[in-house]
Amino acid sequence: MTRFATLGGLITAAMLAAGPATAADALKATVGQRGNWDTAVIELGQMAGIFQKHGLEVEVVYTSGSGETLQPVISGSVDIGIAVGTLGAMAAYAKGAPVRIIGAQATGAADYWYAKDPAIKTLQDTNGRTIAYSTNGSSTQSIVRAFINENKLTTKPQATGNPSATLTAVMTGQVDVGWASPPFGLKELEEGKTHVVAKATDSALVRGQTIRVIVANADALKTKRAAIERFMQAYRDTIDHMYASPQVLKDYAAFTKTSEPVAKRVRDEFFPKSLIDPDTVKGLPSLMEEAVNLKFIPAPLTEQQQAELIQLVPRK
Repeated sequence: MTRFATLGGLITAAMLAAGPATAADALKATVGQRGNWDTAVIELGQMAGIFQKHGLEVEVVYTSGSGETLQPVISGSVDIGIAVGTLGAMAAYAKGAPVRIIGAQATGAADYWYAKDPAIKTLQDTNGRTIAYSTNGSSTQSIVRAFINENKLTTKPQATGNPSATLTAVMTGQVDVGWASPPFGLKELEEGKTHVVAKATDSALVRGQTIRVIVANADALKTKRAAIERFMQAYRDTIDHMYASPQVLKDYAAFTKTSEPVAKRVRDEFFPKSLIDPDTVKGLPSLMEEAVNLKFIPAPLTEQQQAELIQLVPRK
């Protein structure tokens, strides 16, 4: 008994000693628009065990848009924000917020705008009507503002929240033109209840530009640097998994409560892998110009400011 007790004590001591070294690092992240293919990276990665392999436990809080995604990052209540509008991130930084861009999230976009009213067929038909975006500071807001500026429209922007709330607003006549991102709204389009009015890529702002980014709280980036670097590597590994593994279509279908054929259509028709490549922020000069023109920032960020704001975590 003494021998067993001694052995047990040694095992317990060894486990206690090993605990801190083997325990997973915990990170918190806000993610805009639950259910979109491009915002499902953490979810699908954790379902596949990829983030766990990198020694991470990621707690995810979903939001209705990048404005809501960004605020907890600024306050420090979360470490990372996924799918934050690039112009919104610039605006927050310009106002002194502790925000740093650590990766691209969407270069180009699969978002689209739709209507129930058959009289609204194009953006020109939206003059004098209301058009939806998610939340203030979001990429959908900047796209809507770009629609209006580029086409000289008299359309009235209206924040409607997530795609589900937006669809309700459209179907009940509270807003004329709604917004969505696949897979949301495909069923209504196929049934003829709604029709596409415009796509995000109809705006020059979007084509070839990184309209949404991955951000981190500046203090978290300093104190949790190693964990955030592993997070970005797990994020990249998950993207590879999303375009290579048949299992991921089953997982995404289960996550979004859709069918595997719909999951495959969403990925293959709307989200090329290049769209969610996190390694390069593209179109920065034109994004900066748009940020000034749309009054997100009063003046272009200096090279020093850009270097401080954009701190991409390198691929290993």
